[in-house]
Amino acid sequence: MNRRTLFRKREFTVFGLIVVLAVVFSLTTERFLSMSNLTNLLLQLAGTAICAIGMTMIIITGGIDVSVGSMLGMSSVVAGKLLMGNVPVLLVVLAAMGVGLLMGLTNGSLIAYGKVPPIIVTLGMLNIIRSLLFQLLGGRWISGVPPAIRVIGLGKWLGIPISMWIAVLLILFFSYFLNSRPLGRAIYALGNNPEAARVSGVNLARTTLFVYALTGVLVGFAGLIYVARTGIVQTNTGTGFELEVIAAVVLGGTSILGGKGTVIGSLLGAFLVGIIKNGMILLNVPALSEGLVIGALILISVVIDVIRARGERL
Repeated sequence: MNRRTLFRKREFTVFGLIVVLAVVFSLTTERFLSMSNLTNLLLQLAGTAICAIGMTMIIITGGIDVSVGSMLGMSSVVAGKLLMGNVPVLLVVLAAMGVGLLMGLTNGSLIAYGKVPPIIVTLGMLNIIRSLLFQLLGGRWISGVPPAIRVIGLGKWLGIPISMWIAVLLILFFSYFLNSRPLGRAIYALGNNPEAARVSGVNLARTTLFVYALTGVLVGFAGLIYVARTGIVQTNTGTGFELEVIAAVVLGGTSILGGKGTVIGSLLGAFLVGIIKNGMILLNVPALSEGLVIGALILISVVIDVIRARGERL
């Protein structure tokens, strides 16, 4: 890869922004580079990075999933209730991922076989799952989960949270999967040109179902990590989380038009979003301004993708 190609890659740009923001926040607040703040940043990023893997694949296919926040909340509720019932940790892990899989399969089936647009399906599921979550909690919180599960959310190895190690390993595995396995290449083919992919033998429906189902499993696991990290489940758990994940993926270079993107880029995007939010909190910037900045960055990224796509067609 020559120098010009390197500098044109979105990942390089995002990495540069991360470095610049890290320097700015370290100069404007003493707490940014403290070990406790950096650890807290990584703890919060782990769940976003894990969910961004599935969202990357969905957006590469030309789809979208705005229900992941509600899915995270539901998985957290199931995990929290089972943990409070002293169910073995392994079964809780399987249950959280299983619930996520069920929700992902529901989304994927309606999109792949029902031919319903992804935004309609997932927007509907967002509200359905959120309503069911309120019913299950009955307006109350789950708190005081057993300490046995907390190691997944708060434990460290070599000074880095275990949850972040898990996220990085998953990122590396699925990066290999997307670039080297037939199904991974089929996901890119579906996003680039569905008709050409179909003619070349790609099963469009099964590929679509796979990416939504996988996202459900990853969100389910992220919900478990959330419970393990915080020790509580609130009625608003996961609210707005979908925008954070989508922002990480889009800022990381995945084209909202489909066909382009990497999970490594989404990991960098998750770091960028996390650093922005963390730095603004340390600077006592109002929470509404966080949304303003991240929303503006998403719009800029989408506009760049559209302009670039038009230029490639000329």
